[in-house]
Amino acid sequence: MGTGKSAVGKGLARRLDRAFVDLDERIERGAGCTVAEIFEREGEAGFRKRERAAVEALADTRDAVIATGGGVLLDSENLKRLQGLGLLVCLTARPEVILGRVEKSPGKRPLLGKFDPAARVRELLTVRAAVYRQAALTVDTSDHSIEEVVELLLKKPEIWKGRAESK
Repeated sequence: MGTGKSAVGKGLARRLDRAFVDLDERIERGAGCTVAEIFEREGEAGFRKRERAAVEALADTRDAVIATGGGVLLDSENLKRLQGLGLLVCLTARPEVILGRVEKSPGKRPLLGKFDPAARVRELLTVRAAVYRQAALTVDTSDHSIEEVVELLLKKPEIWKGRAESK
């Protein structure tokens, strides 16, 4: 959260002339409510169940840029499926940067909790660090604009692999 995945994903998809899929938006459309409301009504387990079904539904998706929430990779089946769809890129940021960014959308971040968001961000990053290392590419967005991150990614040859075959 707060690393720019949706904005970067949209920009990258546009530059690569590919479709963009925001997994959280798909989950929200299917549920008829926001992610925060799903967490409130069904808890994290209910959201993760919906998330897994949304990842399964991507099985035939090709030539798309897909933005997912950070917790999606904690499910080993999701990780395997997403790696099978293409290059897995992890966007990261320093905890204080993440906090500054997510403060702009209070109430939309159910995993932050209500008491100490800074401690929660550090905890989530620590717990998820091992799975995030499984990404083929990692880009720290802390000191970059959305456009700069897109440009950084476009300079990576891995991003372009397969582009010629898909056209």
